[in-house]
Amino acid sequence: MKAMTMAMLVAGVSWVTMAPPAMAQDSDTLRTHRLRGVEVYGDRHRRAVKSTSPLQQMDSGEMLRLGVTDIADALHRMPGINLRDYGGAGGLKTVSVRGFGAQHTGVSYDGVLLSECQSGEIDVSRYALDHVQSLRLTVGDNDDIFVSARQAASAAVLAIETLNEVPADCRAHLTAQAKMGSFGYVSPFVRYVQRVANRLTLSATADYTYAENDYPFKLRNGSVVTHERRTNSRMNSGHGEVAAQWQPNDRNRVWGKVYYYDNDRQLPGIVRLYTNVCGERLRDRNLFAQATWQTTSANRQMVMKTTAKYNWAASIYQDTLKVDRKDDATYHQREAYASMALLYAPGGNWSMDYSADYAFNNLSSTLPTDVRPYRHSVLQSLTAKYASRRLVALARLLGSLYYNGARQGASAREMRRLSPSLSLSYRLLPHEALYVRASYKDIFRVPTFSESYFFHYGSTDLSPEKTDQYNIGVTWMHQWSGGGSLQGTVDGYLNHVKDKIVAVPYNMFVWRTVNVAKVTVHGADMSVKGLYPIGRGQRMELSGAYSYQRVANRTNPESEHYGKQIAYAPLHSGSAAIGWLNPWLNMSLHGTGISGRWANNNHYEGTHIGGYWDLGLTAYRIVRLCGSEVELRVDVKNILGKQYEIVANYPMPRTAWMVGVKGRF
Repeated sequence: MKAMTMAMLVAGVSWVTMAPPAMAQDSDTLRTHRLRGVEVYGDRHRRAVKSTSPLQQMDSGEMLRLGVTDIADALHRMPGINLRDYGGAGGLKTVSVRGFGAQHTGVSYDGVLLSECQSGEIDVSRYALDHVQSLRLTVGDNDDIFVSARQAASAAVLAIETLNEVPADCRAHLTAQAKMGSFGYVSPFVRYVQRVANRLTLSATADYTYAENDYPFKLRNGSVVTHERRTNSRMNSGHGEVAAQWQPNDRNRVWGKVYYYDNDRQLPGIVRLYTNVCGERLRDRNLFAQATWQTTSANRQMVMKTTAKYNWAASIYQDTLKVDRKDDATYHQREAYASMALLYAPGGNWSMDYSADYAFNNLSSTLPTDVRPYRHSVLQSLTAKYASRRLVALARLLGSLYYNGARQGASAREMRRLSPSLSLSYRLLPHEALYVRASYKDIFRVPTFSESYFFHYGSTDLSPEKTDQYNIGVTWMHQWSGGGSLQGTVDGYLNHVKDKIVAVPYNMFVWRTVNVAKVTVHGADMSVKGLYPIGRGQRMELSGAYSYQRVANRTNPESEHYGKQIAYAPLHSGSAAIGWLNPWLNMSLHGTGISGRWANNNHYEGTHIGGYWDLGLTAYRIVRLCGSEVELRVDVKNILGKQYEIVANYPMPRTAWMVGVKGRF
């Protein structure tokens, strides 16, 4: 397929200039460079097809052509993902993969994992799609072995890569965007980037989102149906970051950024019969600074990468309707993190990596029961990779040490484990891109601070959750001489979770977290992507995904609830999108849907959540004015007006619209 996007083109060309072919397969952390006068014929999806582990990826161009509206929408297009969404622009959105909880899914931001030691769940709604270059979901081990040990310690990793182009000239480049939509939604965005010296590039990004989120919904009480509007749902959110890239010579490279996020939002709460009143609000603030230095040896056989990061986050919770405001609380968490990775690629088919990470986390709050917990984490991984023309095999051993403490009370116990993993991919036919792959990964998750210490809920005696993941799959890609292409993947998997952490009631007021549950997951993921030229300047692009997940409770064979699907895990989920690219007005029709689910593990009467299909329409056009590029875009979401819920009693918006204007100068 002709025409890789410029960003993907430059990533490959710039790495070729820095490393030998054996190492080119193992470095995806380099930022893209925009070069002049170079045209490459290739396929940006080839890496996903030959990967030893399931890999789904979308770049900014594909997201535009197929009508992706935000991070949550992009994740709905990937098979195997369960997304919890509490509704509206300000609703919390957390992601879990293949039946694992959200705490098992790592989220990296420009190559460094995000941290949330309090709950372990990353809210992906805070990351604006306007600033994203690509999204990549890896289940199991990444074929790129040149990663941190912390990244290797996750069952699955969602990688968010932000825009990182290097201009060919030294003038300032500005991107400005304004969006507005239903329910009081307004969101301006601005980005500046400039190469201020031959080898130094600076960039700055800022965005702001305001939304009333007072969308209408129907409330049913038996045969009585009333029309209501969401209340206490306003959102004020702002984000800014400053980044720098410096390459003093061909063997050394430094990049880093400072990031700040502030979100002051009201929490609408559960919709109950006869009342829609809620007085909760939450302010989230997050500041972090991260920097990475990468250096290559003179003989190009060794590459070392070091990363340092400091993260600070605050959550201020208020409930104005509570007597004496007794539930109000402020939480502060901090992290200091350092990582070193050493890649050795002597030539031929072998490459090896050793990575070591250290992190210190602590949490404090205004609660009188706070014990000031802290944790030291030491992670090390040793990885070997063999890659020939038809076979790729990867083996990794991860060692994890967690030292827990508390400044004012009892602490959780220390935890340690050795976790092996193995994955391979084999090309069945020498002249056809048909691959079979298989992988196994043993991993575990330590309890979060809330699970260990929260008053009347946590337990310091918890053991870590232990998981085993097995996967086998087939991938295929074919290109025709006329420019058309088709790519498909099919994966079957089996997951075991032991010592799953669950909350059980001791009485009406006190719950405790304990290790009691066992969960078995078996399922299948399928995806397809295609491109078909239909005439001069026109083509059709399609994308589809389907997942089957049987996530069964295997805790107690004597229980009447044994074998039931666990809460919020749909048996079926899928997505489909088709885009028509033409010289006049590009359009795409897209939809996502899931089958019915249960709001609890016991399937009590009245806790079933119905399935849904959400259909959307996108139209956009890019025009050039006075040497600048202007993008005009209109989105209509849920065009069928379907009312549905992803989380029980949190209705999602019905039909909504959004218009946007973006200029690149």
